[in-house]
Amino acid sequence: MTHIFLYGPPGAGKSTLGNLLARNLNLPFVDLDRVVEENAGVTIQNIMEQRGETAFRDLETAALKNVLHQSPSVIALGGGALLRDENRALAESQGRVILLMAELDTLLQRLQNDSNERPLLAGGLRDKLKSLLEKRGAHYRSFPLIIYVDGKTPEQNAYRAQVALGRHRLSAMGEYDVIVGPVASLPRANLIVTDENVAKFHLEKIQSFLNVQPVILPAGEEHKNLETISALWKAFLQNGLDRKSAVIALGGGVVTDMVGFAAATYMRGMDWIAMPTTLLGMADAALGGKTGFDLPEGKNLIGAFHPPKLVWADPQFLSTLPERELVSGMAEAVKHGIISDPELFDLCARGLDWTKENIETVVKRAMAVKIKIIEEDPYEKGFRAALNLGHTVGHAVELVSGFRLRHGEAVAIGMTVEAQYAERIGVAKPSTAERIRQTLEALDLPAQIPRQMPREKIVQAMRMDKKKNARTIRFALPVEIGKVELVDVTDAEEVVGVR
Repeated sequence: MTHIFLYGPPGAGKSTLGNLLARNLNLPFVDLDRVVEENAGVTIQNIMEQRGETAFRDLETAALKNVLHQSPSVIALGGGALLRDENRALAESQGRVILLMAELDTLLQRLQNDSNERPLLAGGLRDKLKSLLEKRGAHYRSFPLIIYVDGKTPEQNAYRAQVALGRHRLSAMGEYDVIVGPVASLPRANLIVTDENVAKFHLEKIQSFLNVQPVILPAGEEHKNLETISALWKAFLQNGLDRKSAVIALGGGVVTDMVGFAAATYMRGMDWIAMPTTLLGMADAALGGKTGFDLPEGKNLIGAFHPPKLVWADPQFLSTLPERELVSGMAEAVKHGIISDPELFDLCARGLDWTKENIETVVKRAMAVKIKIIEEDPYEKGFRAALNLGHTVGHAVELVSGFRLRHGEAVAIGMTVEAQYAERIGVAKPSTAERIRQTLEALDLPAQIPRQMPREKIVQAMRMDKKKNARTIRFALPVEIGKVELVDVTDAEEVVGVR
């Protein structure tokens, strides 16, 4: 992990947001201006009055260099701290810089209610601030990661910063970090489990961080079974793993599901680290602690809740995915947009070319939706079931296809079918299903059950699905883009049009 720097003009809320962000991520918070004052033994105003701005900037540079040697922190910088090329190079080499920006009136209102002394703005606040913004305008605009804080609460802006950074700390089901970005370092682990496809592209890179033995599994959903789980348990024994060990799951949803379950049940539980290499894994399977494997009768019928100790999603892994796998994963991103992020849905609606060019943005937003939901309902006792949107029909379609359809392809079909049903029974607003269909097709995803697929077998598979409850099946149905409703359905035939 690296430092997080908050930068921007006076009044942008760097200290307020920094404290919130540090608390959310369980990181130390550092206010660089306060460090300068502590080191100098006097206020910044006294430094400026007695020694001038250049002397203050020298003290600021020295303080920054010292802070960078500390453990990863959230660091609030003074409004001109990165004007020096040396300081900017230091910050950008040691972490991510978020520029907080606001309209002049917003900044003025905040500064008028702020008791802190601002030497550069003394005497004629509006004119001085306007002049400072004009002078530094090009400098501020040069930062790639900008958050406009107007009209949002500090808590909302802290969340937006986390989404933009791809950094989260989960605590509802065990505490662990989620990081989106290039792999820079890894905690201790005793074994790497991957599959034969992923090993060809990414195993060597991960072994360069951790020189540990790999276990390479056969690739494919058809191997997500008890036989493979048993092979994992035996590999753990052969490599001397115990309850204090940790194993890395490097791969897609099949690998993370199985490694998580094997870790949950080996010696009554050991640590595991999820490193998803597919879009499906990043957006869905690696998050939330749901682990398991398939039976011939259905997907994920055997499982356990066992969260990882870390999820590290490196979007660079996606560059080696076959296009069909990447497209399949986009179904989960669309699903998360439908559930609670209309902006993510609109981004997906731009089509496959746009999403491929902006895949890191898609990953961060899709992961953020699931993280927010699983934190509110970690054990699926309530609204977490919304994440099953498209999956009740989708799992059945996937099974009946003999897994010739990818998981995401089946879920895309499921979302469309379930949305059409939701409109028929008056749950969904008119045109919701059509918007979903158009977006899925813009991503080259299927949006209807194949004609040759027997609907009766789909209904039978739906009734075996783990989401059933007595004589009813609980569906997550869309109401509109950004909102879903949980509905208990008794007539499964009506959902898929069997009459």
